Order: sequence, then C-alpha cells, then structure tokens
Amino acid sequence: MAERRPRKDATRNRAAVFGAADALFARCESPEAVTMADIAAAAGVGKATLFRAFGDRTGLIRALYEARLEPVRRAVEEGPPPLGPATPPLERVPALLDAVLCFKLDNRHLALALERTGDDSPYSAEHYERWHVLLRDSLERVLGPGDSDFAAHALLAATRADLVGYLAGGKGVPRDELRARLARFTASVLGVGAGREPLSGA
Repeated sequence: MAERRPRKDATRNRAAVFGAADALFARCESPEAVTMADIAAAAGVGKATLFRAFGDRTGLIRALYEARLEPVRRAVEEGPPPLGPATPPLERVPALLDAVLCFKLDNRHLALALERTGDDSPYSAEHYERWHVLLRDSLERVLGPGDSDFAAHALLAATRADLVGYLAGGKGVPRDELRARLARFTASVLGVGAGREPLSGA
C-alpha cells in the first residue's frame, strides 16, 4: 500500500507555523513568553490546528528543532568525513561538537526554547541522548569505556544553548573564537596534545 502524502494545505500550514514560530522565538526576550496562541495567530491558522498537528507547545518546538537539524543529522548518519560514520574518532569528535555549536549559534533562540521545555531533566531529552550516545561511542575508542560516558556529558555541556547565548550574546565572544575555544577544550579531553592514539582494536 502506498504511503499517504501530506495534503498540500497541511504542508503549507506546517511551513507557515515553522516560519512563524522561528520568528517569534527570535524576537522574544524569553522563550516562555511565546504561546501556542501567538504562533497560531502569526501563522494564520487556528490554535486547534496546532494542537492536532503537534500535540502541545513542546511537541511543536521539537518538530521545528528536528526540521532545522535535519541537514546535520543526514551528514552525521550517512555523509562523508569529518561528520560521517567512517571518520576516525580523533577527527570526528571535534567535528561533531563544532557542528552542534554552529547549529546552536545559528538557531540559538530555538535551541534555548527546547532546553527550557518540560519538567524533565534536559539530559533525558531524546535529542540530547542521541548526541550523547554518538559522542560516547566515538570517545570510547579513544578514552576507553570508563571515561567516555562522563566525557561526552562534559563536552556537550560546553554547547548548551544557555551557555552559548551567554557567551555569544551577553559577553560578545565572536563566533570564530567560540569555535576555537571549543576545539581547544575538546583536544584537551582527547589528549591530542599528548599524542594520544585510538585504543588498540578500535
């Protein structure tokens, strides 16, 4: 049986909702200030349409985040080096973190809105777990299983949207400088300066 395609009006509404939400989160001082009613009005759709399509505000933010992240996800899952799965870990780990940082810089308002949704720990969120597992598995080939889990958490902490927003917005640290600082921090964790090589059998 052929897979049903979304109706043209549904696709158009989804694009309008994503565009409206993006613009509202970019303009607001606090992500919590943006409501479903605000997004519906800006997109020119009924609020009931939003709830049918996304469930709730958190579902909408997650859907928008995943849509914006899709090019990065494809590059990580099936692309060439330095992000793709065939890349050696000493090259892939810094590239993955740089990609996360650049995404957070380009989508700072959206990433911050997602980090502030819900009452659960941000470390149990699906998008966080996905990055953590990816980094942990790569780090395990360099650091071993004992340190890789914690190291993955520590490295991802350096890319949190609230920290990125504070440094880039509040402190005015330029983009290239933030990327360079993260690269140096990552190199120190990987022990690159000490000439560390991947563990045997990796």
